[in-house]
Amino acid sequence: MTFSSYQRVLTIAISLVWLVNGLFYKVLNFVPRHQQIVARILGEDCSWLLTKAIGFSEVLVFVWIVSGIQSRWCTIFQIVIVSVMNVIEFVLASDLLLFGKWNALFAFLFLMMVFVNEFLLKKQISI
Repeated sequence: MTFSSYQRVLTIAISLVWLVNGLFYKVLNFVPRHQQIVARILGEDCSWLLTKAIGFSEVLVFVWIVSGIQSRWCTIFQIVIVSVMNVIEFVLASDLLLFGKWNALFAFLFLMMVFVNEFLLKKQISI
């Protein structure tokens, strides 16, 4: 496989993470644990609506990634938002996370994949 093939595959994988987590897990509520996490952090009263809003936002990130528009800004946005979200969840709701405190490791690995895809593999392609 060439660098461009790896980059395309990683871009698809990254975008699907956002689509699945947003649409299926939050908007369609296939994983109710996500609403429990939102309720713990932001309050029970608005957790249903906020979980849906977060899910729709994640679907928009999927669209942003797939569009390729301002991909470096999209990558920076992903790194910041996932980092902030994981710190908050680690501190306030680690018992509700799929892998508990180990979720931080998986988030870090995901962020490394996002970083490598945009800033290392894409750079190799343009040379």
